[in-house]
Amino acid sequence: MKLAAAAFYGFAVGLLAAGLRELLTGFEENRCSMTYMFEYPEYRRVALPRRVARLYPAYGLYLYGEGLYAQETRALKLTGAPVLFLPGNAGSYKQARSLGSVALRKAENMEGGLHFNVFTVDFNEELVALYGGSLLRQTHFLHESIKAILRLYKHLKTPPQSVVLVGHSMGGVVARALFTLPRFNTNLVSLIITQASPHLAPVLALDPYLLDFYSAVRQKWVKQANRLRNMTVLSVGGGYRDYQVRSGLTSLPCPAGDPNKLSLVATAVPRTWVSTDHLSIVWCKELVLATVRAFFDLIDPETRQFTENPEKKMAVLNHHFIRHPFRMLGETQDTSISILDFPEAWSEVNTLRLAYSTPKEGQVKYFLFALSSRRKAYSHFYCRSNNQEMSSWVYGCVHRNGSGSCVRAVDLSMGTELLPPYKVLILSLSDLSSVTHLVVSASNLNGRQFTVECEWQRQESQTLSVPAPHVLSFGLTVSDVTVNSSGLLHTIELQHFHQVYQAFRINVASQCKVHKDRLSNVYRIMVPWFREHSLTTVSVPSVTEISGMLHTSRPDNTSGVLLQLHTAPNCQYKVSIRTSLPRVLGQILRFCGPMVPVYMAVTLLLACGGQLSSILKSRRAAAMSQVVGRGLQPHKVNLPVYTLHILLSCSWFQEVWSLLRLPPMDALPPTFPDTTFHEGVLPVEEWPHLLSPLLYILGAAVAYWGSTLLCLIMRLISLILAPLHRPSVSRDCGTLRPRTLLLITLCLTVMGVTACGALSIFAAFLLHLYRVLRLQMTERSLSHMLNLAPRKHKEAENGMVDAECSDRPKECNGAPLLSECVLQEVRDDLQLHLCLSALFTLPIMLSAPSLLHWIRNLRYSTHLDPDPCWPHIVPLIIVYMLLINCNTLKLCSSKLLPLTSCLPLPVAITMVTFSPLHLYRVTYFLLAPLVPLALCCLL
Repeated sequence: MKLAAAAFYGFAVGLLAAGLRELLTGFEENRCSMTYMFEYPEYRRVALPRRVARLYPAYGLYLYGEGLYAQETRALKLTGAPVLFLPGNAGSYKQARSLGSVALRKAENMEGGLHFNVFTVDFNEELVALYGGSLLRQTHFLHESIKAILRLYKHLKTPPQSVVLVGHSMGGVVARALFTLPRFNTNLVSLIITQASPHLAPVLALDPYLLDFYSAVRQKWVKQANRLRNMTVLSVGGGYRDYQVRSGLTSLPCPAGDPNKLSLVATAVPRTWVSTDHLSIVWCKELVLATVRAFFDLIDPETRQFTENPEKKMAVLNHHFIRHPFRMLGETQDTSISILDFPEAWSEVNTLRLAYSTPKEGQVKYFLFALSSRRKAYSHFYCRSNNQEMSSWVYGCVHRNGSGSCVRAVDLSMGTELLPPYKVLILSLSDLSSVTHLVVSASNLNGRQFTVECEWQRQESQTLSVPAPHVLSFGLTVSDVTVNSSGLLHTIELQHFHQVYQAFRINVASQCKVHKDRLSNVYRIMVPWFREHSLTTVSVPSVTEISGMLHTSRPDNTSGVLLQLHTAPNCQYKVSIRTSLPRVLGQILRFCGPMVPVYMAVTLLLACGGQLSSILKSRRAAAMSQVVGRGLQPHKVNLPVYTLHILLSCSWFQEVWSLLRLPPMDALPPTFPDTTFHEGVLPVEEWPHLLSPLLYILGAAVAYWGSTLLCLIMRLISLILAPLHRPSVSRDCGTLRPRTLLLITLCLTVMGVTACGALSIFAAFLLHLYRVLRLQMTERSLSHMLNLAPRKHKEAENGMVDAECSDRPKECNGAPLLSECVLQEVRDDLQLHLCLSALFTLPIMLSAPSLLHWIRNLRYSTHLDPDPCWPHIVPLIIVYMLLINCNTLKLCSSKLLPLTSCLPLPVAITMVTFSPLHLYRVTYFLLAPLVPLALCCLL
């Protein structure tokens, strides 16, 4: 059985390792360019009012500067537009240097001295993603910082009335939390840009303060959406490289159709097209440049400050972060074509496709396409050019006279989309009813060479569908489709691909009959319900593998995922799709990884229940590996949870549930984008029922091998400490006297209430570990003594010892019998306390962030306020201390043991029901069986 359990859990941990490897390393290489400072960066501290400095001694406000600019701003007489950077979880205020340096360099080339003043907030690198007690404090300090920044511009005739906020990680959440403050003036902030900020939900809900903070922010932005409708917010996710904050969480929870809220992934940003990890999104040059370009376009030329016009702000953001056409919406440009001066520059195209390369010599060149003969046979006109100068290049002739010229032209270039190797324009002929001809400009007056390719298209014939393989096919089945490319654009709809737990390897193989220089191909995965598009640029011919995964699930019956192929003409393309098991596991861990600790706790809790049942039935403790191996009981845990899900679909059961005032069930984490949050409620997705047992197996594997590692560590430490302790032959080694126990309990309780609860819990845990170490050393000493002692009639004695120790250990009086009996008692106590120690590690891990926060802020305050551990400090310390003196003999004689041994299973079911999205509840559920167990040692 031991070998079978080890093999099973070895396979399970292998699956876990494969998923972790895919999650942490299974993405593209970092293609971000580093931003460099050309001069030494300086951070000048901004003086705050005494009241603010006294209330927030750990925080600070700084102005970023370099070189001459830093010298000019020493007196803080500022004339630029204010931008405030907010660091995130454990983030440094110095991370603002990338944004500040690029803004300074670009301002050097601007006329009229237009520039920005980049400020940054020092939040003392607090772990606010894991400890939510500081989030409200940071929000209040941010409010004070904004008011202090605006006071620096009072000497100007037209001082700025607002600032732009750029928040990284939790800094973006704090920026949105400003609007929950009762005295906050919403006009103080004109724009919020967030980078890898988990707006939808916290990554780990380790304390209630974090969830309360998120709930307040969500209610403010959703329930008062009409009041905040003109507030412009842009949220950018990092993509698959960011395994700390998945991009689905960066979606803004807002009403459907809110025009001033944008959520997207960095891979979809024009001129960026890269995935960033959680830190590189701050310094990624491509993304920083897009942000700074948007800032300069947002400046009102009259006030030299950020515009207050919501339409203007959205036009700029759409230009730099969505499509990047040749000009922004609302800008005017002369669209007249001076063809009367160049009659020889016109060439009419009568073929279905145009492929033209400009010569080295500069020239004026226009191609004319007649619409009248193409309207019935074709639906679209497609054109691309690797001349990426974003200027007008495609026009529509409203009327063409007999001399062969356009009397009036309509600029159709606004729909141009920028791709890495070229710009693309797709025109629907149904929208061009008033146009008689299309004109494509191929002029290169500067002598620059480029290629123009255009063609008429019938969209129906160039759109194919292919079913995605089932997620349980494990890559054994393949779906493929062949595209005989007679065109420049093909679209493949991936049917049944709309859930985040699906992951595919998409291979695109291209072959061409004639080998010649061609424009690069672009393969783009397009997700209709969220801006998470990803691009792959390849040469022809080639074999390319694309990762097919989603950041968000489809919220409704919208169209499926599309694979758009910008192809080369006269080439053949074969697209093959197969499920990738490692990527499926990686997606499961990406979205459901926080649920693994819950099932780990369930396994250890059931293991302790099995240990108590063994003591109750045989008066012996089973081996720890045996009881932990039996802690995997999905038929007993998951089936009741499934039953509750089914019952909650009935209205009468929902009424009973609400009458009992029970909290909502914790389902699998939400995976929908922002469009489903019009009610402000997290949706519950119908994930496959196979997923919860899989997470249970992974959690049980972590518990099994973690407990094995704990046993090995205890043995190693006991070997090291053995020379420092006198050998013992008693099962009471490491126990505490009643007075000492009471005194230590009182001291730890006072320390937990006045300083930090996690510290006192950790101290009590160490005392229990000392008890385990003493038992380990005693067990080794007794085993060594018995091996050296002469024994007669070994087989008979062993039988007698087993029987007598099993019935009444206290009656073992002979020397050999005493040694054998005591050894068995010590071993039983050791296995019991090893199980308890493994279970005790869970509250320690869950409270570790608050302990780290307290240690980092000791120089400012010796008391952690608020303390997420305060509700369970006293019971947890008492339980830890009472169980130090616990042994199997006391448990056997306790009348509460039968009841206590029955508690772990219902508590485990309750834990799975209410803890997956509220990890801090695990500690409260663990107290339910631990308190009766501690009472067993007294009664």
